[in-house]
This record gives sequence, C-alpha cells and structure tokens, in this order.
Amino acid sequence: MGHHAHSIDSQILRRFTASRGDRVFTAGDFLDLGSRNTVDAALSRHARAGRIRKLTRGLYDLPKRDPQLGLLMPSVEMVAQALRGRDAVRLQPSGAYAANRLGLSDQVPMKVLFLTDGAARRVRIGKLQISIRRTTPRNMATAGRISGLVIQALRYLGQRHVDDRIVATLRSRLSDADRRQLLKDIRFAPVWIANFMRQVAVPEAS
Repeated sequence: MGHHAHSIDSQILRRFTASRGDRVFTAGDFLDLGSRNTVDAALSRHARAGRIRKLTRGLYDLPKRDPQLGLLMPSVEMVAQALRGRDAVRLQPSGAYAANRLGLSDQVPMKVLFLTDGAARRVRIGKLQISIRRTTPRNMATAGRISGLVIQALRYLGQRHVDDRIVATLRSRLSDADRRQLLKDIRFAPVWIANFMRQVAVPEAS
C-alpha cells in the first residue's frame, strides 16, 4: 500500500473514531479524501480487519458495545441520515415508525417505511428492514417538518383510531412553534387529518 493510500486509510479511520459510533457512514462521506475506488478499497480493508463494521452494502459504522446487551445496532435515524447523505434525498418517516417517533405507539417497528421523491430502495441491517418508497409531491411537501410526521402518523393510525387521547398526546409533545407549523401545513393534509391537526394546534377548536 502506497503512502497516499495509507494516509487516506488513517484519515477515514479517524473520522469513524471521532463519531464514537453515533453515526453511519457511506463512501460519499469520504470523497474529499480521494477517489471513489480508493475510498471503497479503504473501507473494505477496515471492515475486513474488524476496525469498522459493514452494516449492509455501502453503509458502515463504528460498532458500539453495551456491557449488558453486547454489540448495538445503529438507530433508524442514524441510518436514514446516512441514506439522505450525499444524494441530498428527502426522506419522510411514515407508517408505524412515524407514530412511534411522536410517542403515539410504543412499538419500535422492525419494518420501517420512509417516503421519498428520490429513488426507491430497500435496506436490511440485522432484523431491521428499511423500505424507501417513492411517493407524490404532495406527500413530500411537508417532508422533514413536524407536520409531515403528524400527517403520516395519523394516516397510519387511521381515522377510526384517532381520538381525544391522541390529540392530547400530540398537544403535550409539540412546542408552540410546532403547532404554528401544523397550521401552516394543514392544506397538505387530507380533510379528516386537517381537522385533527387544527384541534392539536388550536385547543379551542376541539
């Protein structure tokens, strides 16, 4: 291995170490250090040597170990952050995962759905399956905002299951700024969800 490749190896490893296992990386995170081929080769070497962990094709992290639980898997959010990464794709949490993020469901789903305006793909890491599904511009209009999370969570729960208790939970979890955002984005929601968003944002409306 030449001196140049060796220095890229050590610079890449330094970034992994600095992350303390709180970040998932892709080759795109290191393209400032060298060409794609050089970076891919360095990541493969580190993974084979056990210095970093290859989670699935193109995704790597520094494994974290818990004294009781052993090796930990990265959080869904860390994986999503890496997938958003260099392609600058927008991902909107959906389904059971959106409900869980808002505290409306205790279940941490093993099948996680994101909506995107980029390419569809599937990622499997251990027991976790992440599906990224292409959707309409309307569904992506609120991506990355609290309102997008609320719309997707309520859609997942379904009109029959959204009641005063859920409105109260959302109210207690959202800040004033969040509530203002809900009112701004009401026009992107189906009518029944818009009504609930209004109740959450303006308590007098209920």
